[in-house]
Amino acid sequence: MSHSQATPTTPGAIPVFDSIAAFREWRRDMLRQNKTVGFVPTMGALHEGHLGLVKTAKQECDAVVVSIFVNPAQFAPHEDLDQYPRTFDTDYASLVESKACSAILLPKVAEMYPVGITLDRNQQRGAFVEVQGLSHQMEGIPRPHFFRGVATVVTKLFNIVQPERAYFGQKDAQQCVVIRAMIRDLLLPITMRAIPTAREADGMALSSRNRYLTPEMRKISTLLYKAIIAAKEKVQNGASNRDEILEPAYKVIDQVKAEVQAQGAPFEIRLDYLSLVDVGTLTEVQTLEKDQAAILSGAVYVGTTRLIDNVLINTNEL
Repeated sequence: MSHSQATPTTPGAIPVFDSIAAFREWRRDMLRQNKTVGFVPTMGALHEGHLGLVKTAKQECDAVVVSIFVNPAQFAPHEDLDQYPRTFDTDYASLVESKACSAILLPKVAEMYPVGITLDRNQQRGAFVEVQGLSHQMEGIPRPHFFRGVATVVTKLFNIVQPERAYFGQKDAQQCVVIRAMIRDLLLPITMRAIPTAREADGMALSSRNRYLTPEMRKISTLLYKAIIAAKEKVQNGASNRDEILEPAYKVIDQVKAEVQAQGAPFEIRLDYLSLVDVGTLTEVQTLEKDQAAILSGAVYVGTTRLIDNVLINTNEL
């Protein structure tokens, strides 16, 4: 498939742009037609959660752009950049089937990072975007490089796509808060939507990394969702003290961990963190006020696969 054609030749096909200049021609055309553009940035390996964002965007905008770019700047040298699934053909087929995507942006690393990009932050050169005060906690503790990489690439993509509206999944709650603050502080003319997490029938949050799980791992991988739901129920029953709220979540994790060990499974469960933070500041909450909006979140390793999830308290959208 030619990736820089503005006019697809197959009926129902979606134009794919791997050149920023070619994409900008398409974008100017949308502007001339007075069409609003919605944008869904992704790293590919699309699942129903991504497609839900695309369909929501289509309901609210005239045209929808999906970008697929595995961003080196948000990976550390020891992380899974090379292993991250790259599945363009199936991603493309899913987007065609959705009947909601108008164009696919597939930028090259060389265009996104003109002076090059190394995974070693100390060796990186060029312009980067950092959202102070919201990037160092929660996911930023084990991954201190992460949100600088996310904020930088999303700013670049916003500059290329120039959307009226942008769509993100609530599963990445801290990312939603960071990007909303970035849009506000950099005075970007973009409305951001955070869409509720798409889940399997058993509550498991959809994630591109779920494909790393064996059937045996998958069976117990609802443990994080069950843990944070147990904590949320504690809030709904009137608890306000942090330790009291999180106690049932720790119990769920410990119980499943013990069961996995007792069964002699060939993998281990390791809790990375559980967190209860204020939605606005992302500071850890010691005492939850009556109507205080908060995020209950966590990360857990099932074998070597790191799963994240969250639920909202006293708010419906980040």
